[in-house]
Amino acid sequence: MDALDSEVTALSDAFWAYLLIPVLLVLSIYFTVRSGGVQFRMLPEMFRAMRAAPGRAPDGGRPISALQAFAVSAAARIGTGNIAGVATAIALGGPGAVFWMWSMALVVGAASFVESTLAQLYKVRDTTGYRGGPAYYMQAGLNARWMGVLFAVVITVTFGLVFSSIQSNTIAGALVNTARTAGLPETSWLPYAVGALVAALTAVVVFGGARRIARAATLLVPVMATVYIAMGLVIIAMNAAQVPAMVGEIVAHAFGLREIAAGGVGTAIVQGMRRGMFSNEAGLGSAPNAGASAAVSHPVKQGLVQTLGVYFDTLLVCSTTAFIILLSEPTYTEEAGPTLTQNAMEANLGPWALHVLTAVILLVAFTSVLGNTFYGSSNVAFISPSPHAATGFRLAVVAAVFLGAIGSGGLVWTLGDLTMGVMALVNLAALAPLAGTACRLLSDYVQQRREGRDPVFTRDRMPGLTGVDCWEESDVAAFRDRARVD
Repeated sequence: MDALDSEVTALSDAFWAYLLIPVLLVLSIYFTVRSGGVQFRMLPEMFRAMRAAPGRAPDGGRPISALQAFAVSAAARIGTGNIAGVATAIALGGPGAVFWMWSMALVVGAASFVESTLAQLYKVRDTTGYRGGPAYYMQAGLNARWMGVLFAVVITVTFGLVFSSIQSNTIAGALVNTARTAGLPETSWLPYAVGALVAALTAVVVFGGARRIARAATLLVPVMATVYIAMGLVIIAMNAAQVPAMVGEIVAHAFGLREIAAGGVGTAIVQGMRRGMFSNEAGLGSAPNAGASAAVSHPVKQGLVQTLGVYFDTLLVCSTTAFIILLSEPTYTEEAGPTLTQNAMEANLGPWALHVLTAVILLVAFTSVLGNTFYGSSNVAFISPSPHAATGFRLAVVAAVFLGAIGSGGLVWTLGDLTMGVMALVNLAALAPLAGTACRLLSDYVQQRREGRDPVFTRDRMPGLTGVDCWEESDVAAFRDRARVD
């Protein structure tokens, strides 16, 4: 098993370092130039778009709003990768990895805009609102259903099952460590109890449908982010005098001659970019599944909101983890990676912080399961509209959550890393030829904003556009009425 684990890890490392990251960077730079730097110049508009209210769903209820879609994607983005993943990047790549993590987020924001805007354009109706994602724009925008099915299968297995099991494994591990710290003599039974409890909670939420997942994510994401960031700000304030030197250390290690001579810069670049992309998911094709579900008046609105999610995840949450670690003068070893955050938290705030961090891990892991399930459900519906397929998938998620809690996540995590890379390549292959459509939508949005209007899109505004299921006059009538009332 160790030999297989090593081989899969080596394959995954080479795949990301020599293929996936370069492809993503090249295309993200292309998207940035093509869109006129949308991730920079439209930053104020991102906050405005997130406040947009939804209309009405076909069943008479309220569809998922822009803010709720943001919360669902944030729930999937903000997982244990923000705590353990960033720590691992620093452990392997040193402080310089943080600089490259930031750089990656700024560049790939354009990819996030393109994929979520396209997901909105090519979304389809369902009884409670809308669903969509890369599989849908591959079929409708490229007329390549085979490509969409391939993507749907990969993302369903990767996010819906593998990553959900890893999150429950993390929950069980955190609770076992806390129990041992508290002096509990026997903990062998705890993973089974945790697995059963988390599986039951997951079932309650996921069998309630997309609306219940969105409501749960909207409630939990602000709580977990606020608690974690507040703890980080306290640590930063306690060590305020060291912050300038810490920032200087990040930049120095990113470009230092000593690191270049030792090959450390290459490691910092790969680790920072890889963990950054793993955390913010820009270009991977996951967040557009949440973005497509929102009821908005213009596709660009959700593209902007999801771009803001990249900044929220990497520049805020991941940076909080990085600062907590670097202000505690860590030892950079591979083995210390997952425990760097815990050790740093305890060193600055005391033993009680370990228990609070455990609670944060429980929240981020559980909300990741909800976000992952949302993604899987949308893609299962693409493969088969049968309600039995949806029920079978939800049962599989509940089973994966239980099995993940009682199993070992080492090899499964590496396999998930590899399958996620495949998923990203399929998505990027679709984004490249469709980017022009997203940029045309952006031009339409900017023109309406210059005219002083709240942008509203109908498909007749783009002659020659094919494969679009929604965006008829009836779809945006409620938005036009609200605009007149406002």
